[in-house]
Amino acid sequence: MPHNPYSRLFAIPGATAFTLGNLVARLPMGMFSVSAVIMISGARGSYALAGAVTATGLAATAVVAPWTARLVDRHGQARVAVPATLVAALGSLSLVLGVRYGAPDWTLFASYAATATTPNTGGMSRARWAHLLKGDARAVHTANSFEQAADELCFMLGPVLAAFLCGTFFPQAGTLIGVVLLVTGVLVFAAQRATEPPPHDRRDPTDTSAATKSLLRARGMPALLIGFLATGAVFGSLEVVTIAYADGQGHKAAAGVVLALQAAGSCAAGLVYGAAKPRGSLGRRHVLCAAAMAAVMTLPLLAVASTGSLIVLSVALLCAGMATAPTMVTAMTLVQRRTPEGRLNEGMTLAVTGLLGGIACGAACGGWAVEHLGTAAGYGVPVAAACCALLLSSAQACATSTRARLRRRRPAPPHVSSAV
Repeated sequence: MPHNPYSRLFAIPGATAFTLGNLVARLPMGMFSVSAVIMISGARGSYALAGAVTATGLAATAVVAPWTARLVDRHGQARVAVPATLVAALGSLSLVLGVRYGAPDWTLFASYAATATTPNTGGMSRARWAHLLKGDARAVHTANSFEQAADELCFMLGPVLAAFLCGTFFPQAGTLIGVVLLVTGVLVFAAQRATEPPPHDRRDPTDTSAATKSLLRARGMPALLIGFLATGAVFGSLEVVTIAYADGQGHKAAAGVVLALQAAGSCAAGLVYGAAKPRGSLGRRHVLCAAAMAAVMTLPLLAVASTGSLIVLSVALLCAGMATAPTMVTAMTLVQRRTPEGRLNEGMTLAVTGLLGGIACGAACGGWAVEHLGTAAGYGVPVAAACCALLLSSAQACATSTRARLRRRRPAPPHVSSAV
């Protein structure tokens, strides 16, 4: 076997095929919202309407995505992901037709809400790695790092591709190409049946995981999900504040490039982190990564407050991004550890839902801070959110350590002789 940990991953038969399909399916995730805003605002002349439509889609995803993931766990990835993707594709096509032919505004909300059935392709890919690499903690660490880097890459390239297509060809081009990529990628991914984890029907009375009716009640999961909420607030606030700051400097068009540097730093750090051998317990690594994220999030604030230079801010965001991927990798690995067997897609989709909710809250808080306190002070919002994530991870690690000590100190039950 090759010594490169990533080469070892893709030496597994079928791994390259399902990864390529998943990357194609994941790229549109960064395209749809940008394409919808450009398309709706251009046709209706209202950014407020465009923002409300995309926010409705995000809210619908937060409700529908965990149910879709639960069906994936129960019936299998291919059987659920393909029809769910087709429903989402029809919703996107309905949105295009509604905008193109001047349909009432409520039809745009209904159409975009229908796209909430889009399956969590990143979560399904992580579930495949967990199935293929069961028992190999280091390989799972490398796989999760690769998936996080892939997320960063897709969300970095997606908006750029969407803006290019909508601006170069016609406003609906970004959505239409996104639909083609999504359906094609999911079909290729679902066709790789040899690497698909087996379905887990919890209606079986012998199934021990059926006792946990909701993953929100699983030990350690609520704190983890709140941590994802705080981490998402870092991303959402950083994006809004950076766009506002670039606009205030007279370089609004450069905001996308500046944010892409932050995503590029995260992508590179994720790949390096995956190649390194993990040391220490997973909980301790999570605390250290969260501490690093809280520390480096002060760099953009210092850059803006001390220099006011967009170039210096770009370098600061590049460095700040290098701590986000390791934090996400360790958090996702914790979710995998604490999710009952057969419910992995559901657990990771709940994590992504928490992340999306945090992005929405962070964007709102960042916008308020920019409007009332100024763009420079707005960079205090991601710092505060990162500190919240650090406090949550530290409290969770302390609670886990305390429980472990109590279990070790608990006296063994007395031995009862069976002699007559």
